[in-house]
Order: sequence, then structure tokens, then C-alpha cells
Amino acid sequence: MASIQQTPNGPVLVLKESALQEKGRDAQKNNIMAAKMVCDIVKSSLGPRGLDKMLVDSLGDVTITNDGATILKEIDAQHPAAKMMIEISKTIDNEVGDGTTSSVIFAGTLLAKAEELLKKDVHSSVIIEGFQAASEKALEILSEISKKVSPDDREILLQVAKTSMESKLISEDSESLSKIVVDSIMNITETNDNKSSVDLDNLKVEKKAGGSIQDTALIKGIVLDKEVVHSGMPKKIQQAKIALLNTAMEVEKTEMSAEIRINDPTQMQMFLEEENRMIKTMVEKVHAIGANVVICQKGIDDMAQHFLSKHGILAVRRVKESDMTKLAKATGARITSNIEDISEKDLGAANLVQQKKVESDKWVFIEGCKNPQSVTLLIRGGSQRVVDEVDRSIHDSLMVVKDVIEKPEIVAGGGAPEAVLASFLKDWSERFEGRQQLAINKFAEALEVIPLTIAENAGMDPIDTMVKLRARQSEGKKWTGIDAKEGRVADMLSKNIVEPVVVKEQIIKSATEAASMILRIDDVIAISGGSGGGMPPGMPPMG
Repeated sequence: MASIQQTPNGPVLVLKESALQEKGRDAQKNNIMAAKMVCDIVKSSLGPRGLDKMLVDSLGDVTITNDGATILKEIDAQHPAAKMMIEISKTIDNEVGDGTTSSVIFAGTLLAKAEELLKKDVHSSVIIEGFQAASEKALEILSEISKKVSPDDREILLQVAKTSMESKLISEDSESLSKIVVDSIMNITETNDNKSSVDLDNLKVEKKAGGSIQDTALIKGIVLDKEVVHSGMPKKIQQAKIALLNTAMEVEKTEMSAEIRINDPTQMQMFLEEENRMIKTMVEKVHAIGANVVICQKGIDDMAQHFLSKHGILAVRRVKESDMTKLAKATGARITSNIEDISEKDLGAANLVQQKKVESDKWVFIEGCKNPQSVTLLIRGGSQRVVDEVDRSIHDSLMVVKDVIEKPEIVAGGGAPEAVLASFLKDWSERFEGRQQLAINKFAEALEVIPLTIAENAGMDPIDTMVKLRARQSEGKKWTGIDAKEGRVADMLSKNIVEPVVVKEQIIKSATEAASMILRIDDVIAISGGSGGGMPPGMPPMG
């Protein structure tokens, strides 16, 4: 459909034939509909009783998860407004790790509430202003009601980690796994000027199907998915002194094309002996400084392997650069580029280096490092799909513990803070005159969708539950939320169901921004290539 504008001088073709345009109310309606559909996809997976989704990709690979970010990443949405909703979940996942499902549900409900106002002829600019004012006020209230904690309070961190796992596949094993998560984060926490920070790059995650979830372990050191290079080498070394090399233990080939002319067999022999002597010198140098473990980023020649095994040195080759960096942090070693320069002070230390069989693979474990600033989480599970889901759940849990350490403030879970904010905002909206009041009220109603959905997914009566929740909240019991496990309304703080305040802030910010952005759009122009034209996939047909 070409866009033709009528002018006094006759019609003017503005857009080419293949372009399709959707204007005003229709454009808004379709965008809101797409966003609501995305919201409906993840809605049933919220809360401890939320259900999982099975996602099958184009190759037939199956993913089973209830992680909002993973679901939305896999569904490959085509509609532009749906893509914007997915962007929210990605942002939340990268920034705070948890709350991806909540943010999408909240954004979708905000748009559904805005649609009700649009039908009453409230202008989208007024709605956006109301939403933004409500969002700012909600963040303000949130910081007032949040509970300040100490970043090194292990008990609180365990509660936060456990709460994050309650709604996942690993909820049954949350007791043991939350300890592993907190220990691993505490090992890599750095404190400067009384401010704590956590770099998750210092945490190596290795996955291996087999065993059970209970076999998941924290190794205070590094696990390398490599095996010892030579069968004659020791497979276990105690009180290891580790040399980290990012150069090859082999004779380097010339960079330019060169030829060696030999006219006598003895010259050939001399040439080979010289090569061996060079390799032997390298090995002798490593041995002389007292190293009994060599971890090399590049190759180790057969001859070098032979000499190393004669000296009883354990060697591993072709280790990834990222693993080398983690090893340096864990063992205190310095990565050396030139074997000539290596000295005893460059060596790292570990109590034990050994090769272990993990299912059918042989892996090298470097354990018992003193004050390791880099550690490894070895995730196990009955099948590959279980392992992948455990990995996703542990990622969320690690992130929320990190959030509390970096900003030590918490709120109760189970939809309690959302219900508190909703009642505050309803009272606050009365200060406003005109239509903005309606928008703030709708924002408050949208917040209530979180406890409402948790209750619905737990099989509770949503109306009765919300009435009870509001009644308890009005009595001043602000931490009253939905206890989905028991199927009743309860004080969530006393049940140790707690969440970082950062997650809640991010949910409110991201969802409000996404809803405002979609509401601002009043014209969708789809320009397709080629003469045939047509809309991008996922776009609704134009009437």
C-alpha cells in the first residue's frame, strides 16, 4: 500500500509501493496486543508454584525452563513491540539476574491498564506522565521501606540465595546449593573503601551431566576440562608449585620460508640433537626453579613431555586464556611468556593437583589454593537438560547474592513490596487533579498483578487472596505476602523469604520505560525490500 498525500497540486506519493503503514489508535492497539501476548507466555511460570515451559528450536533441541529471560530468548518473536518486551528481560538478566518474569508481566499489565484509559480518550502523553510520576514515587517508597543489612551477614545472604531458588527446578536442593552459592561469592568478593564488589568473571562454572544435583560442588581453585598430557606423568601432586606458561614448550618454526641443506648424515644427527638440547634446556629451567606442575596455554612437544615426565612434573597443555587468568588469581602465580625469565617467585601454590575422572572425561583439579580470588562451581545433574536448568537457576542465585553485597538492602518476597507500593500509590494519587490521577491509579493496580499471579499459579482464589492481603497491609503489616507453598497469606519476612531491593528497583524502572516507549508510538511504517512488498513477519495485517 503506497502512502499518497493529497496536496492542492494533486496527489503526492510519499512512501514506495511496498511500504505498509499503520496509524494512530490501530498502531497502539496492535503494539499493546503484542506486548500482552508476550506477558501471557511467561505469566504461568511466576512464583514457587509456577510451571515450566518446553521450548523446541528449529533443530529440534529441547529446553525446559521457567526462567523468563531464557523463555523469551528462545521464542524468537517477530513483532517489533514483542521484541521490545524481550529487551527488558535481557536488561534485567544482565543487570540484576533475577526478576525477568516479573518485569515482563508488570510491563504487559501496565500496557493493558493504559489501553483501558486510551479507550476513555485519555491521551497517551498524560498516561506516560502519570506512569513516570508513579514510578519515581514507587522507587522513593521502596528505599524508605527497605531493610538495611550488613553485606557480610552470611545468614541474610543464604536467605536471599534460597528465595531465588524456591521458584526453580532446584527448590528441593536449595538448602545445600544456597551454601555453595554464598561460599563461592564470598571467596571472590573484593572490598575497597568499605564498598564491596563482586566480579562474576572470577567464578568458573563447569557443567557435567551425571550423578545428581546434590553432587554439585565448590572447588576452591580451578577445574580444567583437560587431561595430563603424558601417561608417564604423575596424576596427583601434593603441595604443588605451579608454573603458568603462555608460550609453547617446543622448538619454534621459522616465520619465513627457510630450507636447511644437509650433505652429511652426521649433520642431520647434530641438528636433531640441538633441537633436543633446546627442549631439554627449557624443561631443566622449569625443574630448576622447583615447579612440579606446568600449565601451558600452547603446545608441549613430545620430547618436552618425555623430559617433564622423567622429572616427575605434571603438565597440561592448550589451556584457554580465560582459564589461565583465573588460575593466576587462584594460585597467585604469574603468567610467563619467556621460559628464560621464569623464577621461583613466579610460581603459584595449591595443596593438591590431581587428575580425576568425571563421568567419561578426565579433568585436572587444582584444589586447596590459599585465599583464592577465583573459584570453580562444578554443576552436576541427572541429565544434560537438568544440568542446564540448574546452571540457569544458580546464575540467578549468584546474581542476587552479588546484588545484596553491592547494595545491602532487602525487601520481603511473595509480592509483599508490590502490594505495599500499590496501596501507597493509591493514597498518593489523590493529590493529583485531572487525568494523571487515573494513570497513577492504574500503575498501582498493575503492581498488584505480581501477588495476584503468584496466588493464581499456586491454585489459590485470586480475589479472596487479594482482599486478605489488602486487609493485612492496611493493618500496617507491610511484609504480608503470598506464601505459595502453604497456599495462604503470611508474613514473608518471618519466613525468611527475602529479595534484594535492587531487583525490585530495576523491575519498576525497566517496565515503566518499556511501557512508555510502546505508548509513544502512534505510527508503524514497515518498509520491505523488493518490489513485491509485504510486512515483516509477525506484523498484523493492515485494515
